[in-house]
Amino acid sequence: MKTRELTKMSICVTLLCIASYISFPLPFTPAMITAQTIVINLIALILAPKQAIITVGVYILLGVCGIPVFSGGAAGLGKIFGPTGGFLIGYLLSAPIISLLKGKENSFKRYLVVTVLVGMPIIYLGGSISMYIYQRTNILSILITAVFPFIFGDLLKCAAASYIGVKLNQSIVKSVEA
Repeated sequence: MKTRELTKMSICVTLLCIASYISFPLPFTPAMITAQTIVINLIALILAPKQAIITVGVYILLGVCGIPVFSGGAAGLGKIFGPTGGFLIGYLLSAPIISLLKGKENSFKRYLVVTVLVGMPIIYLGGSISMYIYQRTNILSILITAVFPFIFGDLLKCAAASYIGVKLNQSIVKSVEA
């Protein structure tokens, strides 16, 4: 990989670590509202699929090794196997898939459709599975704790990530051409 690509990936890992500290706990669920989803979507929209999965993988590895980079400053392998660990797995799976499906054209509409209709469902599925394993309750309860409280905010974050992704990709193209 080129230095430029490694630099972009390093910046993305850093942004993801910072975003995990922007978190707001909810009283009825172990999952928090965080800024991580906007950064995951940005990673997918500005990096190639291989770079996206490596970037998110490095972030998860940092947390597993004990560096407090998960939501709310948490760390450790237990976070992966806890009730919200599925969200982390969802991040790892959604980033390269969004990146694959975003297309070659720098399009806000396409980015928004892919992040909302593909990326977020993958993240929600991962989170729902881990919540189910942890809580062993009915589907409605899982949706109430793992999906419903986050939909509106995640739609806004997908729109913001799509807009920022278009602008960043335009800037990246201009800087490469210069």
